[in-house]
Parts: sequence; C-alpha cells; structure tokens
Amino acid sequence: MTVGTSGTLGARELRSEPASRHGDPAGPGPGAGFGAELGIDPDDLPDGLVVADEHGRVICFNAAAQRITTVPAADALGLRLERALPLEDLEGRRWWQLTDPYGGLAIRNGQPERNLLLPGGREVLVSARYLRTHPTGPIRRVVVSLRDTEARRRTERSHAELIATVAHELRSPLTSVKGFTATLLAKWERFTDDQKKLMLETVDADANRVTRLIAELLDISRIDSGRLEVRRQPVDMGAAVGRHIQAYVAAGQPADRFLLRIEQPLPALWADPDKVDQVLSNLLENAVRHGEGTVTIEVTAALSPREEEADQNTATSVTVSDEGPGIPEESMNRVFTRFWRGSKRGGTGLGLYIVKGIVEAHGGSITVGRAPAGGAEFRFMLPVSTPAYLQ
Repeated sequence: MTVGTSGTLGARELRSEPASRHGDPAGPGPGAGFGAELGIDPDDLPDGLVVADEHGRVICFNAAAQRITTVPAADALGLRLERALPLEDLEGRRWWQLTDPYGGLAIRNGQPERNLLLPGGREVLVSARYLRTHPTGPIRRVVVSLRDTEARRRTERSHAELIATVAHELRSPLTSVKGFTATLLAKWERFTDDQKKLMLETVDADANRVTRLIAELLDISRIDSGRLEVRRQPVDMGAAVGRHIQAYVAAGQPADRFLLRIEQPLPALWADPDKVDQVLSNLLENAVRHGEGTVTIEVTAALSPREEEADQNTATSVTVSDEGPGIPEESMNRVFTRFWRGSKRGGTGLGLYIVKGIVEAHGGSITVGRAPAGGAEFRFMLPVSTPAYLQ
C-alpha cells in the first residue's frame, strides 16, 4: 500500500473483491494493479474520498476531501475516522456512533447517500462502503464518498423559482376567469350583449394565456429530459417570417417597423414548422416589446454549425435585430437561462430558454450580440437535415 500526504492510495487497497477468494488474504486480487495501469490517483477523483483501515484509522484523504472539509490531508491521515471526519446528522447526532461501521451486523455493506453536517454546519452528501475479507467477515476498509451540495442546492432553487413563477403567472388569469364567469352566471340578465361579449373575450384571452404557460412548462420538461421531439417537414423560412410580420401588422403595428431581407437561393430546409414558428414568435415578440425602431429580419444561407459539414452552405441563418438599448454586456451570458428578463415589461422569463432548447434539438445553434444600430441581435442557424424516413 502506498499512502502519501496527498492521499495517494494503491489500487490494490481500493478493490472491492475479497482477496481471500484467491487463497491469500494479503495477496493480490482481480483488481490488483488496475489503478496503476490506468494511472488513477485518488486526487484525480471529482468527489471526496476518505478510506479507513481495519483499525478505523484514515489511510487516504484525497484532494477533493480536503476541499470539501477544509482539513489538510496531512492532519487527517492516521487519525481515527470519527475524528478526521466528525459528521453529524441533521438532528445533531454523531454519525459514526449511530452507524458503528466496525460493529453491529456483519451483513452490512455500507450506507446510502444522505445529507450530513460537518463542523460549522456545512452540509455534505455522504455515502459509505464497507469492504470485508468475506461476506460476513471483519471489515478490512471503510470507503467514504463526499460530495458538495451546492450543485444540488442550485437545482432545488431553480425548481423553487419555477414553481413560484408558475404560481404567480397562473394566479392573475385564473382570478380573472373565475371572477367574470361567476359574475356572468349570477347576473346574466343584467348585462348587455356588448358587456357579455367583452367579459367573454377577456376570459378567452386569459384562458389562452394559461394554455401558453402550460405549453411552456411542458416544453421545459421535455428539453430538460432530452425528450423534445422534432417532426421534420419542408419549411420555407422566408414565408414563415412573412406570416409573423403580417400578424403584427394586422394587430396594429406599423408595416414600416419591419424590414425583411431574404438572400436567395436558400437551401431546402427540413425542420419542425410548429417549433420554428415558436422560435420566430419569441424572437420577434422580444424585438417588438423590448426593442425600439426598425426590427430587421435577415434570412440567409450559412455554413452548417455541424463540424462535419462546416465547409458547406447547408444551413439556414435567421437574424433578428432592433434599434433599442440592447442587452448589457454583463447580461449576455444569462440571456438563454431560465427566468432571465430583459426588462420589467412582463413575461415569464422562459421564452429564450425554450428557444435555445428548440434550436439545439434541431442540431442548430443560437447566439446573442449587439446589432449594428445598437439594439439586441439574435441569430440562429438550423442545419438543412432530412426527415427521419429518408435517412
């Protein structure tokens, strides 16, 4: 066995196969030499590793364990496990006294991962494995894994923020729907047809808002789990952008606010038309709502974002820019994260996160920068690709 102050431990000491199966308890087993052959060192492991011998004294304390516990390896090596790693559960009970790895039932082989506390109250994720000379024999090694909880806490905070955002966004339209429907049911005869129509239009608009929010949540779930389906069909990107512009003009936006440039010829694009519309809708809505001046949309052929096709014009590029104040430089790396909002003009802050997920599900890429006129500029590229049944 080789142990240094850095926590280097021979591979033979870490193998889980009982050496006694091969006749000699001290002899090499099937795993002997494995770490040496691959150059594995405990300090190379991403998680904290603490190993105690058959007497309960620490013989390995790797670099990650030092970082997580703030205890130098030189101070921990040779100490009893409960002194080198004085863990407590969330109720303040000493962990090693509770689990008693060197005593108790001989059929135990470890402890599942759980949250424990280091001195000072710092929370860590701890799991343990008990290595025995044979299944019910005395313990030869106790191997402890330590993980920092910060990444898990960030995930939990993100989930909490998502729940809070959804609850807030649902409350307003549902209150409106409930109020108007209850009023109409109770006092139907007292209202004129115009008043009834106005209230029903409001209910319809709020119901659409709830539907959109639920659709966003479903998209986020599929993106996070890698289950976002792309149903590829021929897509005319120029025509798709034109439809969105016409819809804004019909809704009251001045026609001269939009400038559409289409470079011909464009490669034949196979993509999911509904999801392409979702991307265009989000980007144009951001430009109209948060930007100023002329909204310029450029559709061109481009080099594919895929490495194997990077020297060919096999992608369609769409750039949406405006002439507003733009996005601060320090915020550009957060634009495509959940809940990012460029202003206080409403919205859930989920749109651009979904846009990025959709584009990447197509094998494309999306970037954000500053437009020539000073506003925000979003550019996404979709590789030409082919439908699944032609591949």
